[in-house]
Amino acid sequence: MRLKEKKTLTKPGPVHVTDSNFSEVMNKNALALIDCWASWCAPCAYITPIVEELAKEYADRVFVGKLNVDENPRTANQFQVMGIPTLLIMKNGKEVDRIVGVIPKNHIEARLKKHME
Repeated sequence: MRLKEKKTLTKPGPVHVTDSNFSEVMNKNALALIDCWASWCAPCAYITPIVEELAKEYADRVFVGKLNVDENPRTANQFQVMGIPTLLIMKNGKEVDRIVGVIPKNHIEARLKKHME
């Protein structure tokens, strides 16, 4: 009797990025949305489901990452993240847009779509 090979399905979603892998992640992805957050930040918790939805809906076009600013201060400082949540929209490794605070999902989508080809 032959056993079927078990396939593991992975759900698309945000990927945790760090100081050590940030450059590599940016070099591999033409368009990225990076959610800069912290565990103690209530507005960050509010925007998390929106970021997760965007990661699923745009999985084929946009890399979505989460950067914990407390654990990864070098990258947060590099991009001068002064308030959280901050969403960085990166294209070809360069910041092209920034959203600070909580805004509706459709506004984030509109800003992302401006940078899609």
